Amino acid sequence: MWIFLFPRVMYLLMQNGSWMAIGARRELQNSGEMKKCYDNAVGTESCSDCTAIEMIGTNRPGLFSEISAVLAEQRCNVVEAHAWSHNACLACVAYVSDESTSACIDDPNRLATIEDQLSTILRPTTIADDNPRGAKTHFLGCDSSMSHTERRLHQLMLANRDFDGPPGQVSTSLSSISMDHVEGGRKTVVSIDRCAEKGYSIVTVECMDRPKLMFDTVCTLTDMQYVIFHASSASHGLFAYQEYYIRHKDGYTLDTEDERRLQVIKCLEAAIERRVCEGLRLELCAENSVGLLPNVTRILREYGLTVARADIATDGEKMKNVFYIQDISGNKVDMRLVELMKRELQPLAFQVKNELLLPRKYTSVERDGFSFVSLLRSQLERFSHSFISIR
Repeated sequence: MWIFLFPRVMYLLMQNGSWMAIGARRELQNSGEMKKCYDNAVGTESCSDCTAIEMIGTNRPGLFSEISAVLAEQRCNVVEAHAWSHNACLACVAYVSDESTSACIDDPNRLATIEDQLSTILRPTTIADDNPRGAKTHFLGCDSSMSHTERRLHQLMLANRDFDGPPGQVSTSLSSISMDHVEGGRKTVVSIDRCAEKGYSIVTVECMDRPKLMFDTVCTLTDMQYVIFHASSASHGLFAYQEYYIRHKDGYTLDTEDERRLQVIKCLEAAIERRVCEGLRLELCAENSVGLLPNVTRILREYGLTVARADIATDGEKMKNVFYIQDISGNKVDMRLVELMKRELQPLAFQVKNELLLPRKYTSVERDGFSFVSLLRSQLERFSHSFISIR
């Protein structure tokens, strides 16, 4: 499927040759249902009876378990939570309510205590691991309406500069990034060209295809204050190719050796890789109870497993927990330990999916074959819109 994005309108070219348009002009809407789905996809989320908490800090094995334990100790019921980890950084957005009343928590003294305890565990545990980016806990209040939770996770990690890598890692030059990605078969390759005639920078992204890929790249470019004038996206098998014509809101473009250019590349790579993690997927559906989340995450930690990503949601009396777990030592998760853990958690029912969210490295032949076809199509699109690429 191909996607072409022009100002205020998105055109989707389906595999059967038909077109679908999503945008501001009413005549382009396929139906009222399509508009409803589109609005829901980019809308806001709010929990009227919950207090929203944003957390970010230096990741370590068992950190999500410690966060769950602190919230339980402070008599907080986790109604919904989402946590991502990337480059030694963990970001979490949680919606909590009072354990006994199920109401929003708005007592200033209680909120201050919760914030103090969360901030303590989010800080690095040793001086050697000290991270100048710091740890932050922020309350959004009871009646706040926040942006899409996943977009907020992107914003938190971007602000915390997770794209720079773990603390102490030497910054990589632009040339070495490109060579490492090509020679190492990395899953994400970002390059930037210029369209001097129109005054745009052309950002090209090649990576393994997956759901919400375009969401991640568009949100990141927008949060970096870049305006997208035109875009196209295509997928073929395991691979995806995206191209964006951008300009900063202040009017400047990205020069060949500009430091801003390097930062855009690193930020886009980080945005694509944040959602992707190598781990075992555990799904748990059970009756909603306050102690369920800290108990499950504690047992995971006791078995030498750490949570790399988590999605927690409640629906009435039911709670659905999805964890992506990794071995603390970095080895492959031992399935025998998983079976022992499942027995200990009985009668809770776990579903274990041995899937890797981190795709395999692909060969240069596979990558170059898809890149050549995508490049050819891209050049045809540029020609059709009177764009001239400056090499």
